[in-house]
Amino acid sequence: MVSRNIYLQLVFRIVLIAIASLCVGYFFFEKHYILAVVCFCILLFFTSLLIHYVNQTNRKIAYFFDAIKNEDFTLRFPEKLSVKSLEELNHSLNMLNEMIQDIHLKKQAQEQYYQEIIKQADIGILTINDKGHILFANPTIEHLLDYTPLNHIKQLRQVDQKLYELFEDLNPFERKLIQLTNERERKQLTLKSTSVSSEGKDLLLVVVQDIDKELDEKETDSWVKLIRVLTHEIMNTITPITSISESILKYFKSNGTLISLKNISEDQVQNTVKGLEVIKEQGNDLMDFVQSYRSFLSLPKPDKALINADRLLNKVKVLMNQENGNQQLELTVLITPEDLELYIDEKQISQILINLCKNAMQSIASQENGKIVLKGGITKDKKKYIQVIDNGPGISPEIMDEIFVPFFTTKETGTGIGLSLSKQIMHLHGGNIHVTTGKNTSFTLIFE
Repeated sequence: MVSRNIYLQLVFRIVLIAIASLCVGYFFFEKHYILAVVCFCILLFFTSLLIHYVNQTNRKIAYFFDAIKNEDFTLRFPEKLSVKSLEELNHSLNMLNEMIQDIHLKKQAQEQYYQEIIKQADIGILTINDKGHILFANPTIEHLLDYTPLNHIKQLRQVDQKLYELFEDLNPFERKLIQLTNERERKQLTLKSTSVSSEGKDLLLVVVQDIDKELDEKETDSWVKLIRVLTHEIMNTITPITSISESILKYFKSNGTLISLKNISEDQVQNTVKGLEVIKEQGNDLMDFVQSYRSFLSLPKPDKALINADRLLNKVKVLMNQENGNQQLELTVLITPEDLELYIDEKQISQILINLCKNAMQSIASQENGKIVLKGGITKDKKKYIQVIDNGPGISPEIMDEIFVPFFTTKETGTGIGLSLSKQIMHLHGGNIHVTTGKNTSFTLIFE
């Protein structure tokens, strides 16, 4: 409606200018010079009115946009004018100003809401530009680093030189771990970074978290599980020894006094020998158990070298084919890229892969069309990995959290140190091992 009225006003003024121009030309060629001069003056008057009208409209719109740019929403245009089109224009500009003001206030309220959430978060958050300036840092990050205010990463030198070097070399989508120690406490911090864009500028968003509490909880939980398993294994071994010892003792002692040799029968002697043999076997089992525990705790440092992944996995395949015997299962090797190399201790990693393959073979032993895949590749995070995948029945959720606990086993003849030993070897390599189960069971070795 406003644009239509302005359009009509402009057309009306232009028509008047055109009529005045025609009159000037007509009277001039008819040699009525006085009337021509009068019409020319009228033409100048109409032209000035048009210029004034256009300038007045443009000036209001310019004032309006300047006010919006400066976030000044107090600007108001009069809505009671003699010119209908200008009155409607002023009314529309005032309405638009109110709408933008309302959106601006809502945006500010939402921004304050999110900032308050970030301030109250238990993790440290900061943003850094390409010149190292810290544009935002919440109170948690200042508390974790024990430094305030944070304006530039160079200030981190006063906290810890290694921390500064870590931030200086930090790239998007990286994850770092650092330990900060002072006279009061020690902190284990994880840093995760990601790239964000704000107002056309690329920024680095860094999330910092103190994981000491989580590590303590995990350590305590691991000790509880380990003690539970150790107690179970030791009690299973000692209970028969105690029971048999009491039975043998009854053969030779009654009411606290020794029984005479002439009252001891041959059956009692034979039962005593059998009992002592059982005690010996149980003692040997306990010694083997302790020896396996010692081997778990005394792993040698990895002797790393660059190893071709294809050669490694095919060697494991050959060994497993010999173990396979008459079982109808398929074992394949997939490597991407074909020239993939791993910086590892070949003997230790082979030990892990052989153990995982044996577990997979036992899992699919009773089913038809069993398949095991040895897969090597590189993740999206540029980390090299090896996977052992089988199409067996999988691992039940009830024991998923227990399988890496030392000496935990569901097998009658198992020692329960295979997977825990594998995890320990991967930690010595600076990597990790994790399992996923579902349609297929997959053990993945991740190398840093």
